[in-house]
Amino acid sequence: MRWITRQNLHIDRTSCPWLIRRSIDPDAEFIFVPADTDPATLDGHAFDMRGAEYSHADGQCTFQVMLARHGLDGDPALVEMGRIILDADVPPSRTRRPEAAGIDAVIRGMQVTVPDDHEKLRLSSPLYDALYAYCQVKIATRPASRGTSRPQLSYHRRVEAHLAKEE
Repeated sequence: MRWITRQNLHIDRTSCPWLIRRSIDPDAEFIFVPADTDPATLDGHAFDMRGAEYSHADGQCTFQVMLARHGLDGDPALVEMGRIILDADVPPSRTRRPEAAGIDAVIRGMQVTVPDDHEKLRLSSPLYDALYAYCQVKIATRPASRGTSRPQLSYHRRVEAHLAKEE
């Protein structure tokens, strides 16, 4: 099957092909088109472009959307990988997983040094293999949860509660 996305690959557009070949379509053929291409005119599965079959939705990056649609979100390592990829692709305003900055830096470096998008896929595939292995270890060694976390009170409410105890 043909899978189509925008040229000049970045995080989602390098991680999604890794996921596609690994878990969805091992014989996938990737096509790269200009950003202003209308996905309705394309013959294949469009991803990570405006109006595509697979794209960002509900605060999730395309990688995470693919996980959910293909039932791959039962693999905790892939889910953790999706969180890292989201943070690398669209950095949140307040928090960012530490791994995300490294992935972003490496892929941005590839954007500058590797003009051919097929070559970017070839070079980034071992990076995502390694990230997946890292996530497997991370999930396996994560300490067990201690139950439901306590809700955090605002500073004002904590002061009020503290003062109420003294009365």
